[in-house]
Amino acid sequence: MNKSFRIISLLSVVSVTILFINAINKDEVKVEPTSNTHKNYKIKSLTLPANLNLAGERVPVEIPDVKERMERELLVNTYWQSNGLLLLKRANKYFPILEPLLKKHGLPDDFKFLALAESGFTDETSNVGAAGMWHFMKGTGKEYGLEINDNVDERYDIEKSTKVAAEYLRSSYERFNSWTLAAAAYNAGNYGVSRRLEAQEVNNYYDAKLPDETERYVFRILALKEIINNPEKYGFVFNKEDLYTSHKTTTIKVDTAITNITAFAKRYGMNYKEFKIHNPWLREDHLNNKSRKMYEIKIPVK
Repeated sequence: MNKSFRIISLLSVVSVTILFINAINKDEVKVEPTSNTHKNYKIKSLTLPANLNLAGERVPVEIPDVKERMERELLVNTYWQSNGLLLLKRANKYFPILEPLLKKHGLPDDFKFLALAESGFTDETSNVGAAGMWHFMKGTGKEYGLEINDNVDERYDIEKSTKVAAEYLRSSYERFNSWTLAAAAYNAGNYGVSRRLEAQEVNNYYDAKLPDETERYVFRILALKEIINNPEKYGFVFNKEDLYTSHKTTTIKVDTAITNITAFAKRYGMNYKEFKIHNPWLREDHLNNKSRKMYEIKIPVK
């Protein structure tokens, strides 16, 4: 390569560089932004349904504060996809058990979503000690007649705990004349809600300033109701066989102690784990029963 050609090439590079710098200064070079997500991934704002209600009591979404709080819970529970799908699966398992119990005890069907919001239908104790599907505290459970000790904890008995939840919620409804306030009182207590309503001179949930958890509580119930009743509308796709189902059981009555649950379970075609799954109220590996109380043991039908 001769000297003249090298000089011409160098000048060409310098010229292009100068033109590029000038273009940047004139904002003529535009860099396309990069995306951290797939091109088809979109986070969409949600439109609130016009007919939102809890047990027939309308949600006044025309109030800006109410609209924002409702949108928050709907967005959180829509886009927390893994949790939402698990709740849909579990609801298919437990709603058929709860629905006739709610009807029997005089509660609106919508309160099955309160139970779902409380526990997620998991056998876990909250960080404040609430337990069972309805998340009763020990004191409340005992006050309403549930047996709660190290050996037996009837907060984990679906039939008995649903009966107690219904008694509590009906009592709250009689006090407030509102199922929405009854739901709020399930979270904050009847006295806590009454005191705030009186101090603030209001008479409904949507006008009251309540503790932060209670401010979100009813809206989470409403969001779960909306999503689970309309899963495809919120992007949840599944086949019927993907959902969980309950195992059919039969019941035997026992009024004596059970010294060895493993041996007892084997007599009825179960192992220890199966017994515990169907009878979570028995918290230890034996049943004391010194008082000869009549207990109902559930046996899975093979």
